[in-house]
Amino acid sequence: MSYEPLTLGVALSDNERTRPLIQGRIALKGMRWQVTVVHPSEMFWRQLRFADFDVSEMSLATLAIALSRGERRWVALPIFTTRFFSHTQIMIRDDRGITRPEDLKGKRIGVPEYQQTSAVWSRGVLQHEFGVQPTDVEWFMERGADRSHGGATGFQPPPGVRLHQIPPSTDIGEMMIRGELDATLLYLTDRNLVDRSRVDVNAAARVRTLFADPAAEGRRYFEKTGIYPINHAVVVKRELLERHPWLAINLYHAFADAKADVEREANESIKSLYDTGAIVERPAALEKADPKSYGLKSAGRVVETVLGYVHEQGLSARRVTLEEMFAPQTLDL
Repeated sequence: MSYEPLTLGVALSDNERTRPLIQGRIALKGMRWQVTVVHPSEMFWRQLRFADFDVSEMSLATLAIALSRGERRWVALPIFTTRFFSHTQIMIRDDRGITRPEDLKGKRIGVPEYQQTSAVWSRGVLQHEFGVQPTDVEWFMERGADRSHGGATGFQPPPGVRLHQIPPSTDIGEMMIRGELDATLLYLTDRNLVDRSRVDVNAAARVRTLFADPAAEGRRYFEKTGIYPINHAVVVKRELLERHPWLAINLYHAFADAKADVEREANESIKSLYDTGAIVERPAALEKADPKSYGLKSAGRVVETVLGYVHEQGLSARRVTLEEMFAPQTLDL
């Protein structure tokens, strides 16, 4: 007896670990995908507002906030498609006396959306590494309620947080150029239906990154904490997973195969350089445990950290647990 594959509407951002799936290079078991490539800002808004896709990436912070308030449409899988050191992307004006993170106290700081995961990570690092509390600064948020994660999850500024809405007539980039902001926690210029900044602030004479060497700060933070921040996990509609419990493991393996495919190509490129003498020493990073691994056994502490930050920063009604966020079939992966 033969069975028809389950057809799924899937939304993915275009990055190195999802590209093999987007390009159809990975065999799917029991599934047929209709893939939409979309920017994460728009993807999350569409999922939270309209549930457009059966499977998609999702902001970890926003998922935690939604779960804490009783929203149970989505189940997470421990597939972490986007990881980066968010705090190293903070940008400042160099005429505001900001030479170190502690100097952000009392400043006017932009943020695309206050509750987005990268903002949660940056505030957590600023607080725990440099003593800058969320209440120490004045925040200016670009996204309005109609095109934001928070508009779908009932966001309100946490107690003590001074948060202003940037009017639709301007944006973070323009305010940075004019000097109406001293810094911005994150800056997004990719064209999508949610984010509206377009100015290239990197070309502005008075704007630079907070950390003179962002890569070095990322290495410092990782070596000290062992944390490689996770921004996005993959979610599947709960009603779909309840009808087809096998989906959780099959989806996990599909994404894991895509990740392995990318890493195999990268390792082959490095091996080629090594074999030809272009490099004479194998990079030490290749000998260490994978800092970008999927599964909760290796990444659970990182997820627990951001869930703690979400609650600590007054964004979730309670602290969400791994067990209620992730599919039970995947808790031991």
